[in-house]
Order: sequence, then C-alpha cells, then structure tokens
Amino acid sequence: MLVNSKEILKEFKRNNKAVIHFNINNLEWTKWILEECNRLNVPVILGCSESAVKYMGGFDVVYSIVTSLIKDLDIKIDVVLHLDHGHSVESCTKAIDAGFTSVMIDASCEDFNQNVLITKEVVNYAHSKNVTVEAEIGIMGQLNHDNVNFGSTTNVSDVLEFVKQTGVDSIAPAVGTVHGMYRGDLKIDYDLIHEISMKVDIPLVLHGGSGLSNEILKKCVKNGITKININSDLQDKWSLGVREYLANNNEVIDPRKIISSGMDKIKSEIDLKLNIND
Repeated sequence: MLVNSKEILKEFKRNNKAVIHFNINNLEWTKWILEECNRLNVPVILGCSESAVKYMGGFDVVYSIVTSLIKDLDIKIDVVLHLDHGHSVESCTKAIDAGFTSVMIDASCEDFNQNVLITKEVVNYAHSKNVTVEAEIGIMGQLNHDNVNFGSTTNVSDVLEFVKQTGVDSIAPAVGTVHGMYRGDLKIDYDLIHEISMKVDIPLVLHGGSGLSNEILKKCVKNGITKININSDLQDKWSLGVREYLANNNEVIDPRKIISSGMDKIKSEIDLKLNIND
C-alpha cells in the first residue's frame, strides 16, 4: 500500500528504531527491494533521485512502475514513494502531482533564510496534497580525492528555528556523514545527533548511510536517527555481482540475465541493513 511517511516515521521514532530508505534506479531494483521488504514484513521508503527519475523516463513512469509492482507482486507492506534530493520547488511539485507520497526539498546549498522560504513553499503545497516533506540543513559532507570529509555539522539552534518556521515533517541535519561511500576518517557527531533529537519533535534523517557498519548505524539510531538513506551500498553490491557473473559467463548477451545477476547480492545487503533494528 502506497502511503506518506508520517505514520511510519512516527512509529519508528516512538520505538527508537529506524526505517530504511533504499534508492531505486530501475524496475529491477524496485522489484527486488519490494520483494525482500515484503518477505521480511517491514515498511520501506523507496527513494528516487532526480537523475534516476530522468533515467527511468519521468515522474509518471516511476509512479506507474512502483504502483504496478505493488499490485502485481501483491505487496502487503506500507510503501513510501519519495523524491530524494529534489533541488527545486518545480521538481517537488511535479513529483507530488505524479503521485509521489513524500518529497525531499534540498535547498541546503542556499543560505538559511532562502532555505526556509523554499522549504516552506514546498511544505505548503505538499501538505495540501497529503504528502510529507523532508528537508536538509547544513552542508552534508563529500569526500575529496584524499578521502577527507569537507562537509560541516549543523547548529542546533538553526535546526530548531528551521523546523519551527517551515513545518517540515522530517529533517536531515549535517552531522558528519557524507553522500556516497564513506571511506575517509569517521567524523560522525553522535552527541550532536542526540542533542538535536532531544530538542526537535520531528524525525531525524541520516543521509550518507552507505559505507557505514551496522554497529555505527545502530549507534546513530540509539542517539536519535529515525530514517537512514542507503544507495551506494546497493550499487556497490550489485556491480560486484554483475562483474563476477560476466567474468564467468562472457558469452551471455541477454540483458535480463546480466542485470539480474546482481539480485542476490542486493537482497543480501537489504537484509543486512534491516538488521540494525534487531
């Protein structure tokens, strides 16, 4: 069943657990994630970035793929279809109008006041359509060529003021993680996560969950994270499976067999990530 993220996040926050957001990149990934989460009977947030939306054919195509798979695979769990890192009001509006049940407006590259204005505009439109909104504040880390994280953490008072002014449903503060695979020195500020979680009523989102061990993710959840975004870990495992398959089956030309050769490793990684709540 396609739902917005409000009740799911509220329940996980109340139980001090984290719902996993898995990014989708094509029909196959969407199918595998739905199948595995349904098998394990856990709700899931399917995140689709703007670039993935473009690759898959558009917002309407993504919505149709997800809803058709939910129907044809007889998926019983709650599913959130979420725009990941929407970088404009227009993009978020298009996702909402296509049937996405959750959007993230990422105006974190703007100054505080502009971030507030843009986020508030998205919130007003989304809430009129029963769609939930996630936003980001602070500069989320990136790794340079020396694997040095050059992001910054978030001021607690700014988070409080941002939430108050925008009415956003969940917030991703910069706490030291990075987008993509984390391979540098670990700089996660657990105390900051805890402090924000104690002062902000809405769920906290951890971007950059890939490359982190389950022990680290569990520590983030213990300190107040309610949603964890995973993308690069699935890409890494899928590409490994495909490379292994092609190395041993270089005569295969059927794209279905090639693409599906990474399925088992993706499903194993999904299982691993879902274990953080055990």
